[in-house]
Amino acid sequence: MFEFLWWWAFVLLPLPWLISRVARPVEPSARVFLPVLPKQATRQPSRRWPVILACLCWGCLIAAIARPVWFGDPVQIQPEHRDMLLAVDLSGSMSTEDMVDEDGQSIDRLTSVKQVVSDFISQRQGDRLGLVLFANHAYLQTPLTFDLNTVKQQLNRSVLGLIGQSTAIGEGLGIATKSFINSENAQRVIVLLSDGANTSGVIAPMEAATLAAENQVKIYTVGIGADEMIEQSFFSRRIVNPSQDLDEKTLTQIATLTGGQYFRARNPEQLARIYQSINDLEPVSSASQTWRPQEELFRIPLAVALLLSVMLAIHWRHYG
Repeated sequence: MFEFLWWWAFVLLPLPWLISRVARPVEPSARVFLPVLPKQATRQPSRRWPVILACLCWGCLIAAIARPVWFGDPVQIQPEHRDMLLAVDLSGSMSTEDMVDEDGQSIDRLTSVKQVVSDFISQRQGDRLGLVLFANHAYLQTPLTFDLNTVKQQLNRSVLGLIGQSTAIGEGLGIATKSFINSENAQRVIVLLSDGANTSGVIAPMEAATLAAENQVKIYTVGIGADEMIEQSFFSRRIVNPSQDLDEKTLTQIATLTGGQYFRARNPEQLARIYQSINDLEPVSSASQTWRPQEELFRIPLAVALLLSVMLAIHWRHYG
């Protein structure tokens, strides 16, 4: 939408005419009479064009003073948001195909996590998210950002075996907690997903959890993996527990120490409900503010006025 913010400036439009009516006329200089006019002087210049150019120039100057502005579409912003770090396990056991998708096909744990967590990220409009990946060691893949598409892309690009086969839960929590050091947001949350026990890293899980609690960071832990799985051998089939290495006790202690909660996901449906539950447990203020982007356009009439003034100067210089 186009608007003049200082529309009252247009009352100055008749000012030159008023001055011409009130001010005393300038005394003409003495005339010089020549018996024969030079050839270049036989053509009288038009008096209409200088007046038109001067009026247009003055009108453009007033339009620039009136501050023309173009307003864009309203944009709603939330003054409050959550800071949330997603810590995802990339250890070798995440390749276990004990999860079943909507089509009844067996998929590995990491594929299931990517599907569910990608939807979770898309629904976090207004929140600031980051991504930590851990296996032998932990890495901050994406710092806290409002760019949710980047977080989603980095998660979907993650592959197993990129940073080892072990599980450094403590290091993953430590890196995630460190990312909150410069954050002043009251809602600082880590969602840690793992399918095993801490077998690597330079810091113990409970030590990292204590550090998080001291910095008012809440941790929600998610243990992923089915309770039973049919394993086909050459001669027979048997039922095994693919989640026997899952350290639920430590994950529960981590969540309890920081005021969070432990969840167990045995299939993609449960995992989706868990992430929705985490969203409900960490509500964000619904207060919003509306902001309309605006672009100042005074440069356009000002540039036109400059061009017209140059044309007027050339005219007077040519015809005197």
